[in-house]
Amino acid sequence: MNKVLAGTANFHFKPYNVGRWIVWGFFALVLAVAPLVWTSGLAQTMLTQIGIGIIACLAYNMLLGQGGMLSFGHAIYSGFGAFLAIHTLNVITRGALPIPVSLVPLVGGLSGLLLASLLGYVSTKKAGTPFAMITLGLGELIGSMFLMLPEFFGGEGGVSSNRVIGAPVMGITFGPQIQVYYLVAIYCFICTGLMFALTRTPLGRMLNAVRDNPERVEFVGYDTQWVRYMVFMISGFFAGVAGGLGAINTEIVTAEVVGAARSGAFLLFTFLGGATFFFGPILGAVLMVVALVFLSELTKAWLLYLGLIFLFMVMYAPGGVASLIMMNLRVAAFGKLSKLWTSYLALAGTALTMLVGGGAMVEMLYHRQLNEAMGPELVFMGATLDSSRIDAWFGASMVLAIGLVLFEVARRQYKREWDEIQEEIEKEIKRRESL
Repeated sequence: MNKVLAGTANFHFKPYNVGRWIVWGFFALVLAVAPLVWTSGLAQTMLTQIGIGIIACLAYNMLLGQGGMLSFGHAIYSGFGAFLAIHTLNVITRGALPIPVSLVPLVGGLSGLLLASLLGYVSTKKAGTPFAMITLGLGELIGSMFLMLPEFFGGEGGVSSNRVIGAPVMGITFGPQIQVYYLVAIYCFICTGLMFALTRTPLGRMLNAVRDNPERVEFVGYDTQWVRYMVFMISGFFAGVAGGLGAINTEIVTAEVVGAARSGAFLLFTFLGGATFFFGPILGAVLMVVALVFLSELTKAWLLYLGLIFLFMVMYAPGGVASLIMMNLRVAAFGKLSKLWTSYLALAGTALTMLVGGGAMVEMLYHRQLNEAMGPELVFMGATLDSSRIDAWFGASMVLAIGLVLFEVARRQYKREWDEIQEEIEKEIKRRESL
């Protein structure tokens, strides 16, 4: 009897993580309600692209953020999945393959897994810079094959298909954009959950160890190349799922989906979102769609602005947007965020002043180079500027200079206040630990 009681006393029941349930519930609620709030066709198309981008960026971050593997050619796996998915749609249209359209993204996932299993074995034999160079070479190799294999890649015109196939199932034809969005939302939630679960498995933990200290991992008996290879294949699968969903959404796949620009976009926006945090690529996917849709329509200099933003983030916030959020949440948890509101307002105001001055100069320069035939005048933020007059350039340069000076003053004041708050937080932590 005592043995039974002693054995019973060793049982430990882990309580539910209520916070995690709340976060995932909120994520599911946002996915379900978003198209009901933004009902226009453009908004639903953007939401669909955001869902696809979330899967793609999270899949890429399994390599970059979780495994420390910088890949310059990860778009070939999502692109290969897109091409296989679009070909599968055409086969289904001819009646040769009796599977529903909702399972076509899995075909893309398996295609990405197959390609990743072939190319990943070569790529993951090296780490660091050699790995990045190998992925760059493989990406360029696959990207250059679209003209060599027009039967598969469709040449310059790509491959098109029709997602409205067969009789409706419960009224679902995937004709309306909102039906495609909810298909993407379901895949997005499931894939996000699976990728998060992977980070909590022994393989996910070992991947972090390989990223931080591969020599120690090998010392305890694990094969670092095998760990990288396994995760590379899993990442290729989820990238292929994103590609398959993209094929259903656009109903056409071109060589652009396997190009270097797409791989660069995954890298750029995953970093901007925050590669060191799981939710960082989700923020990066939102930024990616907003930049590619809105920013590219607002100005022809959008790539210049995007490059400057990337440079600014690398210099002042290398952890991405997610790191900024987490640092301020830590300050808020100790009740000291109210001390920084004036500094944040000063930073925002001076940054806006700097942006107005610099943006005016950039837009006038682009206007003179690209739209000279339309005359010297252009409209910038509601004001008419004459790019041929020296006073317009002088005024824009003065606004930029004033903004730079004021921003530097505000930044130094913010830095002093931030350091003081961090010291107070550290003292509070030590005080609590001593109790």
